[in-house]
Amino acid sequence: MRRLTESGIVSVTFRQLSPDEIIALVNEAGLTAIEWGGDIHVPHGNLETAREVGARTRDAGLEVASYGSYYRSVESEATGLAFESVLETALALGAPLIRIWAGRKSPKDADERYREMIASETLRIAEQASDAGVRIAYEYHPNTLTETPESTVALLDAVSHGNVFTYWQAPLNATPEQRVASLEAVLPYLANIHVFHLRIMNGETCRRPLAEGKFDWIRDLSMVSRDSRPHYALLEFVLGDDPGNFLKDAATLRKWLAHTSSQEK
Repeated sequence: MRRLTESGIVSVTFRQLSPDEIIALVNEAGLTAIEWGGDIHVPHGNLETAREVGARTRDAGLEVASYGSYYRSVESEATGLAFESVLETALALGAPLIRIWAGRKSPKDADERYREMIASETLRIAEQASDAGVRIAYEYHPNTLTETPESTVALLDAVSHGNVFTYWQAPLNATPEQRVASLEAVLPYLANIHVFHLRIMNGETCRRPLAEGKFDWIRDLSMVSRDSRPHYALLEFVLGDDPGNFLKDAATLRKWLAHTSSQEK
């Protein structure tokens, strides 16, 4: 039986590896799914590669969780990346969802016209994707209109389309209370989550073993797993870009998901 939250990886975690190497690594790790990135592994518009990678993923017993595109509302169309090309690639890949970016401005730097443009563009592509049976979800990220839970919810409410969702990732250096509030705010709109453990050390952002974030992540994953809709928890930002460290993080994530799964029953 499928758990409400399944495990996977964001393929751009290992840009240096080929799709076949990533598939083998994910199988070795015992994870279930891959979000394929649109910059290296499944380039936008390369339908032959998309079909091949999608088929190889499924042949290996894995799921295509999503297509991690680099489509930015408003900006991409102006610079030559049409959403139609992104959607065609996702369909060739067999991805049920396309991850997009909510522009390139922090909420504090965006005026009302910019917000309206992002919402209008998202509505346009959401309708195209819906007709093709594919969902849309925003990357939850600084320097976009989904930088904060408040701005994310405001944008989703402005779009007001049942085919538009959001990812979530832990805000850097947030307190436990801030982290919980962030996830609670977007949970009704949640598609998938990106899982990693980062810390500010000596003024720099440093990757750390996932196991060090045990208490925060068990709480977060429990919150997600109590939601009635299915989600993927997708690993990224591995210490040293090392496959060995990825295998350790994957074992940690699997253990945590098994724990939260037992709580669902």
